[in-house]
Order: sequence, then structure tokens, then C-alpha cells
Amino acid sequence: MEYYIHNTPVFVMHEPPQEMSVPSFCEEAEEIMSAHLLNGVDVVYIGDFKELGDRNAAFMNGGIYMTAAEPTVFDMLENFVHETAHSLENQYAWQIYDDSLIQEFKGKRTRLRGLLEAEGYKINPLLYDFTEYNKKFDEFLAHEVGYPTLLSLTMGLFVSPYGATSIQEYFANGFEKYFLDNPRTVRDISPILYRKIEDIINDET
Repeated sequence: MEYYIHNTPVFVMHEPPQEMSVPSFCEEAEEIMSAHLLNGVDVVYIGDFKELGDRNAAFMNGGIYMTAAEPTVFDMLENFVHETAHSLENQYAWQIYDDSLIQEFKGKRTRLRGLLEAEGYKINPLLYDFTEYNKKFDEFLAHEVGYPTLLSLTMGLFVSPYGATSIQEYFANGFEKYFLDNPRTVRDISPILYRKIEDIINDET
């Protein structure tokens, strides 16, 4: 079946659980996000995609691919808003990832290193300086530290523990939090990131 979020078509390739209403998801997505934020999204697919691997969603070649297995509309919205953020990187990369955001992110990474080392978690210190995604660092956070521990240690430092994995996820998680939780939380924790998101929202040219 085919639906729309503003002018962006949504194709359901495999039916989600009965309690997950695709029309409700599309309506809520339209309510919280302006049409211009979807300029970089050509199509949305909901289904069972081997390409996703263990991920719930991905933005690839102009399309957002999302698993049909999400149990609620909110879970689907989280995936959609997060991947919309990644789609905006193509259009706004120069504006998002300037020195001001890089310095904000690196400052948080430095504080994270102090917190983790105080708890006995050690990894090559150079990995904290990498702003891009690094598999070794991601696995260190996910498996050695663990996200429950990371959540308690990063409260007030990152809007979400996953935002610590790379500067791209820092942006996408802040974008997701802005729309689905509370913009003030993003403003208070990551003021430069908050301004970047506000600039993009207000750019309707």
C-alpha cells in the first residue's frame, strides 16, 4: 500500500504489527515536521530488508528504509525522524559540521573519557579524538561499557548515549530528541547543536 508524508511517498512492502498504524504514523510525521525538512527524502519504504542487518532503519540513496517490525507508532517515528536527520546532512553538511559543533562534540568526548576512565573503562585515548564513526569505539561503548552504564554516566552530557558514537549520530540524536521529546533538553545539553537544528528548521528557502 502507498501513503504520503507531505509529498513524500511511503510504500509498505511488508505489513507491520496490527497495533502499528501506518496512516497514524504518516499523520503524526506530518504534524511534527515541515515539508521542507523532507527535501532530501525521495521515498520511504517500510518492510523487511536484509540490507538493514541489525539496524532498525537507514537512509540510503535518497530513500529511508525502515523495519516493519516496530510495535508502535512512536517507535516508527523515532526511526523516521532519525533518518530524516541523516538525509539533511547532504544539504546542510557545511552548515552543520563546522568548527563550533566539532568543538562542542570533542569537548563532550573529552569529558566522557574522564568519566569512563574513572570507572575503569580504558581504550586507546586517540579514539576519543575521532569525530567520524569508528567501529572499535562503537563496540567499546556498546559491549564493554554497555548502554545502561553509558546512559547513567552521560546524563546531562549527551541527549542520548548513542550520540557519543560519532558526530553524525550526535546530530541525528539531537534532531530526534528535538522533535520527539523536548527542544529545551537539546538546548540545555548541547546549545550549539540546538542552534544548528533551529537554523535548518527555519530555512524554508
